[in-house]
Amino acid sequence: MAYIRITEENIDREHICCAMSNKKSDQKKEWLKVRFRDGLVFYRSEERGKCFIEYMPAETAWHPLIADGYMHINCLWVSGKLKGHGYSNDLLNYCIADAKAQGRKGLCILSSAKKKGFLADPRHLRHKGFLVADESDVGIQLWYLPFYDGAEPPRFKDCAKHPHIADAGLVLYYSDQCPFSYYWVPRLVSAAEEQGFTLKAIKIDTREAAQNAPTPVTNFTLFIDGEFKTHQILNEGQLLALVSPRQ
Repeated sequence: MAYIRITEENIDREHICCAMSNKKSDQKKEWLKVRFRDGLVFYRSEERGKCFIEYMPAETAWHPLIADGYMHINCLWVSGKLKGHGYSNDLLNYCIADAKAQGRKGLCILSSAKKKGFLADPRHLRHKGFLVADESDVGIQLWYLPFYDGAEPPRFKDCAKHPHIADAGLVLYYSDQCPFSYYWVPRLVSAAEEQGFTLKAIKIDTREAAQNAPTPVTNFTLFIDGEFKTHQILNEGQLLALVSPRQ
């Protein structure tokens, strides 16, 4: 399998693999263009499909982490007909080689004890030698792959380790890091209004806001009455099912 590196020079003509049409991925592409200047790297398979890796220095990553010296993997996704051919190993090896060439301490990535949607598969991470570095109160974990013995593990900032907000009602934090968020958030807000309640959507639009967000997952997190409810991107029906017990 051959791979294409997405850059500022070719991004406008290349597909970015996130299971969305190019038109629906426009906001994600604009987000990427700026992040390339922060050291973000994006590789995808030459064959069209969901097969890509996106990573960047942890210092510039859009998550509340204390992980100086690490490379953070935003997303490693291989699925459909491309799964089971070793392509995820290829992509991970690109990241490892790049991080080592930069003198990084290792890699880090969000996951969980058991597989959860929109997070890395812990079984695959464990197989590749990753370890759990930290865990939030809501079960989202920070895993890491150190490159040498004694490397200090990365960890969550307190705001990510103990997700909570003061606002009552439904509050949704999201960013353009995931095109699914950009697509679904307006639909969720409209669905809430149609049912007679308010969904407050807060867009995380700067790195500083992302690195101090009250959640480990900044591309989509729903709070209900101040408590973390889910990081998994919802459609209208799923949102209403979550809210119906409150009505």
